[in-house]
This record gives sequence, C-alpha cells and structure tokens, in this order.
Amino acid sequence: MKAALSALDDALETHAPAAFELLEDLVRADSTVGRESAAEEVLADALAASDFELERLAVPESIGSDPLAGIPPMSYAGRYDLVGRRAGSVPGAASLLLNGHIDVVPAEDAGGWTSPPFEPTRRDGWLVGRGAGDMKCGFAMGLLALRALDETHPGWQRGALTVLAVIEEECTGNGTLAAGRAGVLADAAVLLEPTELEMLLAGIAIVWIEIEVEGRSGHAEAAGRSVNPILAAAPVLEGLRRLESRMNDEHRGVGADPAFSTIEAPYTVNVGTFRSGSWASSVPEVARIGVRVGHPAAWTAERTVDEVRAAVADASGDDPWLLAHPPTYRLNGYRAERYAQDPGHPFVRRFARAHEAAHGVTPAAVPIGSTTDARYYLNQFDTPALAYGPRTRNMHGVDEAVELRSIVEGARTLARFLLDHLGAGEARS
Repeated sequence: MKAALSALDDALETHAPAAFELLEDLVRADSTVGRESAAEEVLADALAASDFELERLAVPESIGSDPLAGIPPMSYAGRYDLVGRRAGSVPGAASLLLNGHIDVVPAEDAGGWTSPPFEPTRRDGWLVGRGAGDMKCGFAMGLLALRALDETHPGWQRGALTVLAVIEEECTGNGTLAAGRAGVLADAAVLLEPTELEMLLAGIAIVWIEIEVEGRSGHAEAAGRSVNPILAAAPVLEGLRRLESRMNDEHRGVGADPAFSTIEAPYTVNVGTFRSGSWASSVPEVARIGVRVGHPAAWTAERTVDEVRAAVADASGDDPWLLAHPPTYRLNGYRAERYAQDPGHPFVRRFARAHEAAHGVTPAAVPIGSTTDARYYLNQFDTPALAYGPRTRNMHGVDEAVELRSIVEGARTLARFLLDHLGAGEARS
C-alpha cells in the first residue's frame, strides 16, 4: 500500500506542470458574471480528457423565483452549469460531488495590478491573476488528483463521481441551487474553494442590499438650492457602521453563535459600491449604495433589511431631508442562509484522515465570516459538505494569487480522500 501511495505522490509531481497550465488557461478566460462560457469550455476539454461525460445544464429563469435563491443580476439566457459525470464500477457504492464556481469577481482598477489581471503571471512560486485563487485553482487541484489516481490506481473508482462547475457563486448561489434542484447531487460534496488547506465547515448568513438616497439635482452654481445625495448619504454610512458594531457586540455576548466562536467579529457590513452623478458641475439626483450584510442566523433577509433601515433612521436623527425623503432599500443579490457542518460527521472525519495521511498533521476545522455554496447541500439537500483547497492571497483584490505548491499539497489530500471514499480504501494504510 505504501508503495502505491508513493507512486501516487510521484504522479502528482509529474503532472503538476500540466495542472498549472490548465489553471493559466482558466485565468485567461475572463469569467466575470455573465461571461462564464469561455472558461467553462476550457474546463470541459480538461474533463473530457479525463473520461467525463459532459452536460451543459441550462440555468432556468425560474430559479430566481425559488425562495432560497439570490436575486439574479441578469438573464440566464445562454448561461449554464457544466456537469461532468464518471460512473463507478460498483452500482450503489458511495458517490461524491466535487463542486466549484467558474465565475470570478471583476478586476476593478486593473491599473493597480502588477500584471494584467487576466494574463496569468508566475512569480516566486505564486500564480497571479483574477480567479487564480478564488477559485480556479480548485479545479486544477481536483483534476490533478484524478489524473494521478487514474494513472497509478487503474480501476480505482467504485462509486460515481460528478464534477460540477457553477455560475453565480459570487453573487447569488443560484448555479448550485439550480443544479441541485435538477438532481445533480451525490452522497457527499467537497467544494474546491481556497481554504489554506484547512477544512472549512461553516459560513454566516449574508444578504446584498441596494440603498437609494434621493437628492435634488441642479447646476453646481446653484448648489445651495439643490440637495447632494452623496453628502446626504453620510448618516446612511454611519448607520451601517453602528449596525455592524451592534451585531458583533451581541455575538460576543448573549447572542453568540457557537459555530463562529473562533471569529471575533463574524458579521461584516461592507459598502462595496457607491454610484452617483454623471458630471462634475452637476448636483446628482440620486446615490445608490451597494451593501453586503453578514448577519445572525436568526434574521431573515427581510428582517435584515428592516434592521438596516432602523439603524440608518437612528443615525439620521432629525435630519430634515432624510425625514422627508427616507432612503429606499432593495434586496439585489445574496439571500444566503447560515450553515454549519457537524465536525464529528463520518464524512468530515474521513477527509481529516486523508489530510493527516498526506501531511502528517490533523487539519484545522474552521468557519468563515462569509459563505460558500455548501449551504445548499447542508440546508436543503441533506448532503454532508465541506470546502477544502489551496493557499491564496488577495482574494477579490489587486494581485490575487495562489501558491502553486499548495495545489499539489491539496491534491495529495484529495487523492487519498477520493481513494478512500470512492475506491477500495487503500488510502487508509
């Protein structure tokens, strides 16, 4: 058994350069929301080369009406999840789903990058590029593990294996929800998210809200007769700051969620966008503020909007303009529930054993003050799920990067887990 695992590790090293090249090809394919197909087709070629049967699963427009869906940012016409299936040799054997998202966040100010964001650049053992860390590196890790297993353990796969590449993880989660509703499920799910080679087991509830602050437009020369919504929005920002402080103060007290006890302040209120005006010499008519609110599990999306509204009203005090023209609030993206995988579940213990067999240490089991699509598997589809993947830096930021060596290290764990979960258990030796 030890010789077989040694051969497996040798194969991982041999095929690592090809995995890095696949990652570079994926990064080159700009897959910001609405432009996912080019990267999906790069991945489709790689899956086909590993003998997966492919399906391009259309995401229906109706998914936006699902009470568990996020608010779609655009139409789903022509957009799809990529599903790769590979049957096992033993009917009824344990199955597994490897989930990842193909969409990436915008590069924003590309001028701040040391190299163009969609031109992958290797530097000091890291690969820099938008999506290199979050989370195209996970696909490279997963396919590297499979290629090495197929080469060194012919016929190893007894249970069915599905690889699912979804859209809109970064804003709604509707890609994974739609696939689950269509029956793309398994006995367990591993999400190939970047986790610093730790087992990510829990995530907070999150909503996106657009806040609109009304003004009174006019010429800058007559600004005294106008109302600038940018300036009028100051109490809105203060109210958001206060709400964040209150939620985290309560988390540290009687309102503590034990799944997130290791995080000092899990609930972040982030102002991600602020749009107003079109001309420097004009007072704008309106300001629109895009906010991401991490919130306690007991709050519904609608209650969270009400809490935001109340916090802003409190911060506005007796401001005459805002009293007469209160801001409006609209959900416009995530409506994500809190989730937590039981760390004592046999699936988690089995994955931990695989990591320990590969690296000689027990992996940390951690929560995150954010979310992953694991919430759907755990909360809606009664499927144990965890996230595991490489080391990264600057996710969602300038010069996002993945440590290339950690892709191989993660593949060592994943290959052993696959062999144990889907195979005949050789990885237990």
